[in-house]
Amino acid sequence: MSQGFSKDLNELMEFPKEGIFSTVLAKDEKYNYTLMCLGKGTDIDEHTSTKVGVVQVLKGKGTFKLFDKEIEMKPGVFIFMPKDAPHSLKAEENLAILLCLTL
Repeated sequence: MSQGFSKDLNELMEFPKEGIFSTVLAKDEKYNYTLMCLGKGTDIDEHTSTKVGVVQVLKGKGTFKLFDKEIEMKPGVFIFMPKDAPHSLKAEENLAILLCLTL
């Protein structure tokens, strides 16, 4: 059993000129916590997940589309996604999010 740990997400953030930098923070068969840093202008096309997801915006701005609803991404925004929900996003500036997937 894990003893737990902590990480400073601000120190782990790396913003590429384009595309996505991601690092898995913790993962097992029931969950996956990933820090994702998207360079300004990066898009993630619409897709779905077989797991329940939560996105917490840590830094930057963007637009998240969940089903047909556009959500303004800014620090402090929490987005809950049921499994199989169609979603996409666009980073309007360098954008850091914590993505949490669970069964």
